[in-house]
Amino acid sequence: MALNLASPGILIREVDLTIGRIDGTTGKVGGIVGPFAKGPVNEPTPITGENDLFDQFGQPYDADKQYETWMVASSYLAYGGSLSVVRADDQDLRNGFVGAGASFKVKSTEHYQELGYQENSLVNVTLAARNPGTWSNGIRVAIIDGMADQILDLTMTGIAQTVVAGVGITQTVPESTVVSGSGTTSLLDGHFKGIVTQVGPNTSVGLSTDQISVKFLSHVSAAGTETPKDYNSIYKFSPNVNATVSTGGTVAANGTLDWFDQQTYDVTTASVGGGTTTVTAKWNAIAEKPGTSSYASERGGRFDEVHVVVIDAKGTISGNAGTVLEKHLNLSKAKDATFSVGSPSYWRKYLYTNSTNIFGLGGSVIGVTTTGFTGSNFTKFSDGGWDQDADGIVFNSCGKVNLEIAKGTNYGGTTGIGTTGSLDSGLGDLIAGYQKFQSDTVDNVDFLLMGSGKYGQDSTRQLATTLISVAEERKDAVAFISPSRDRILSDTKDAFGVTVFDDQTITDNVVEFYDTITSSTFAVFDSGYKYMYDRFNEVFRYVPLNGDIAGTCARNDINDFPWFSPAGTDRGAILNAVKLPYNPTRLQRDKLYSNRINPVINSPGAGIILFGDKTGFAKASAFDRINVRRLFIYLENGIAAAAKDQLFEFNDEITRANFVNIVEPFLRDVQSKRGIQDYVVVCDETNNTASVIDNNEFIADIFVKPARSINFIGLTFVATRSGVSFEEVIGSV
Repeated sequence: MALNLASPGILIREVDLTIGRIDGTTGKVGGIVGPFAKGPVNEPTPITGENDLFDQFGQPYDADKQYETWMVASSYLAYGGSLSVVRADDQDLRNGFVGAGASFKVKSTEHYQELGYQENSLVNVTLAARNPGTWSNGIRVAIIDGMADQILDLTMTGIAQTVVAGVGITQTVPESTVVSGSGTTSLLDGHFKGIVTQVGPNTSVGLSTDQISVKFLSHVSAAGTETPKDYNSIYKFSPNVNATVSTGGTVAANGTLDWFDQQTYDVTTASVGGGTTTVTAKWNAIAEKPGTSSYASERGGRFDEVHVVVIDAKGTISGNAGTVLEKHLNLSKAKDATFSVGSPSYWRKYLYTNSTNIFGLGGSVIGVTTTGFTGSNFTKFSDGGWDQDADGIVFNSCGKVNLEIAKGTNYGGTTGIGTTGSLDSGLGDLIAGYQKFQSDTVDNVDFLLMGSGKYGQDSTRQLATTLISVAEERKDAVAFISPSRDRILSDTKDAFGVTVFDDQTITDNVVEFYDTITSSTFAVFDSGYKYMYDRFNEVFRYVPLNGDIAGTCARNDINDFPWFSPAGTDRGAILNAVKLPYNPTRLQRDKLYSNRINPVINSPGAGIILFGDKTGFAKASAFDRINVRRLFIYLENGIAAAAKDQLFEFNDEITRANFVNIVEPFLRDVQSKRGIQDYVVVCDETNNTASVIDNNEFIADIFVKPARSINFIGLTFVATRSGVSFEEVIGSV
């Protein structure tokens, strides 16, 4: 290298060959699609355990053997992996809702945004279930606001005396005044007692210069009986000649009850299990009375706060009728409102972000149920409606409201409460769900689980083919396939209650099922089903094994490394298996294994184990073993990530050397952990020729000798004469 110094001196140059490293990651994320009873539709959702699966996608059900997919997912999670779950779509799925609008489908929060519901209200629909299905039918949403203190708005014309705040006042009740509250109505006579709280003008409460505000404290009947009252709502009184003003002392408020303290979020309804359940808990046990938020108060608004409670009225979600699922407190009717921390407090925006069960949509909650005064002599203030900016608005009151979500439909358009009806997704919708995993940028998935085999031989094959094509396109995931249920289990039984299929018939059926499925190193075939306990329904079920086989790989990654075989008595133990529908003999295992099928057997002393580690590749190759396929996925993912750092660098000896310095320690580490026998990395001028450089390309050739798992063991025992040395006979047999 020329130094290019014009006079004697020293040129110091630094070359950094330490930039970058490879952090190898092992995969344990499975992907599965199925007709779940609830949850987002066609949107991969992360699940970390069985309880999480239950909460987000409901429990397993008998309908259409829906439990198969659910319990495949649950089986996989038992090995320590996590899942990306997609709920399959159906043309007849509909959301439960409150309102008078037409039925509709919001698949997910993403779909909600796509439809523009966050910005554009859905006409005549107040609330809607978070996602489609009958799961939400029967949910009740209880809403309450503080209403306002009772204000008597009197015109002072003709009143001779001066009225000031604090002065006691009486107001004659016009005959047949109707008062409603707490679900009852009554006729009042006599007069009200109250106290002057405000003398006009005050534009924020609608007072003119000749008006006063009065808070009611009690009612005195015509017979002279006085009852403490706090009606606590905003109404306008139309005065008449009976109106009188007294100068006596203030009326004592002792013993008066706040309207809010008397209110319950009553839910009296038939439960799913029959009978009725009444929830009589009071609102004041949930929270203090809502009123005016600091946000609205600072802008001249009033009475914007509202509480929202979501109740499992029939127990379809929690199992206990009347369970409070969600509490959302001190939300605002004001469209621009925020909490002190700056997050939205506007009720629709807040529910969108924080509720797991409901959306707030466009229909009004006003007028559904109100408590307070009614009748010709008492009318509400014409104050502002909900969903406006807070500036100067006195918001309408709703009192307490109890709304029931209904009209949700399941797969096939079935209705009812809970999950009555169909839970059977069409093949096309299942395939569309798995195609969500098509791109490696969509979701991090290492294993694709076929789930149920209930769809019959041809449809299950088609589904398996889809999973394999997705895995091959990604090139970083493996598809796990089980045979169709009708190849293993027969619903027909003989006179003794035994299934018609014998072990040999099942073996032949399984081989025939896989015979036409495409050859692939990105697929793993298993031999069938296991028998396990369903704790949610307290029954035993036959469940496909593809979740378990993928689970052994996930467990392998946690405890060892992906290049170890997941089979055998150590790493191949199948969890939560009571028995197998059949236990293949040695000859039957030979037939299965020679046809790319990994048998699951009940081994004496070892239990139920995976007894094979083949991929679905039909040719003799290193890639016909699971551990080799997964080793190369591990290597390719790690080294490809390092290669991305070379993009837009110069293809020169420095870049090539740096790349080699990154890759070789990574390969040495894998070698030290028994993943590969030997390796060579070539990245120099021999493969990065002038033409390669001129094409803006960068070439690295990585040669790897993978470690192989032992599938066959030969033990030869030789008997010799007493006088013969072993050296004489070694090599002769």
